[in-house]
Amino acid sequence: MPKQACWPNVDTDHESDTSWIATPESAEWPEKSEQELNPYIRWRKMLWSWHKAIDRGWKDEDFVSLVREIDDAIKNAAGSNFRITPSGIWKNTSDLLPHSVLWKDETQNVGGSHKARHLMGLLLHLAVDSAGENKRLAISSCGNAAIGAATVARAAGRPIDVFIPTWANASIVAELESLGAQIHVCERKKGQLGDPCMVAFHKAIDSGALPFGVQATENILTLDGGRTIGWELAEALEENPADDLFIQVGGGALLTSCAIGLFEATKFKRLSKVPRIWAVQAEGCAPFDSAWQKVPKSKPIEEVIEYCEDHESELMKPWANPTGLATGILDDITYDWIGVVRSLLLSDGGSVVASEEEIAHASQLVPSAGIRTEPTGAASVAGAIHSFKIGQIDSQTTIAVLLTGKDRSTNQGSD
Repeated sequence: MPKQACWPNVDTDHESDTSWIATPESAEWPEKSEQELNPYIRWRKMLWSWHKAIDRGWKDEDFVSLVREIDDAIKNAAGSNFRITPSGIWKNTSDLLPHSVLWKDETQNVGGSHKARHLMGLLLHLAVDSAGENKRLAISSCGNAAIGAATVARAAGRPIDVFIPTWANASIVAELESLGAQIHVCERKKGQLGDPCMVAFHKAIDSGALPFGVQATENILTLDGGRTIGWELAEALEENPADDLFIQVGGGALLTSCAIGLFEATKFKRLSKVPRIWAVQAEGCAPFDSAWQKVPKSKPIEEVIEYCEDHESELMKPWANPTGLATGILDDITYDWIGVVRSLLLSDGGSVVASEEEIAHASQLVPSAGIRTEPTGAASVAGAIHSFKIGQIDSQTTIAVLLTGKDRSTNQGSD
């Protein structure tokens, strides 16, 4: 597994672990009366970037001004900026699901997915640190993560290298080029081990580029901005509690970030409990589920985490020949899998593997309910369909799902 290569340091205390960050000691949850719609301003006193800025002598208004400046530049570059994303309730939407489903629509984010949330968080750290102002940013991705990274990098005037496979969607590549990204097509060499895009990405990092992706194993601070989704979800759950929460898992940072945010909401008395969290993967690529089945879950959580760290090479093995409709979660390795393990154990949740038929059903159901997702974006619903089918949940169970990537009406990758 790759070594963490984040540029700044986060104060890691006893609550922090692999693919996990703790809450800043003097963090403050915003008042219910707070009307600010930009999540990085509304929840700024929960962000590590804000605390770092204050520790360095910034005033609160300086940080707010920084966020607004970057956000305005993003709107100029992408036509939209960061806002709290919508949520709502489906009632009796399908015989394949429980009667009540709380949904949260991340297709409304910058770049059409949740990915830019992580990357804006990284950009704020870069700005506060004035880190590597002459250095290039780098990401290995051929979908929504790359688009999110290129969008915020362009807004900040930062050059970015994007490492993509030979089969990358032409429309995605064209969009990346329009955003000024430098594209590097990575062909697998004979006998090469590992993802050739990640190999090239790591070479770029070794040469001085800054990791600007959504894997916490590469930059732990990607979880900082990602937590904003968890905090928003907590407020939605405060109004409409759910028993179970389904989140699609590719690299694992989304689920981990959301879980951290939800557990922080319980610390600040905004939630009485966190729903059981279910990690959803597809039958054509389920490396996390394979590892999860071998984890000794009866042990105390810290012992389980230690076991996972000590036996990582045995547990998290690359999936051979990933295939499936939900291309955005076909990561052959779940990079932040230990953060996912911690999230499931803390919430008494588990792992779900959806069939291709269930993903196809979800891909039709969600757009018919008014939200234009592609298969990856609807994969959480596929996980709920599977759990309902096998009896893990029933018609009276209240559930929540994340809808993570918009339909681009072409080859639907969203890694």
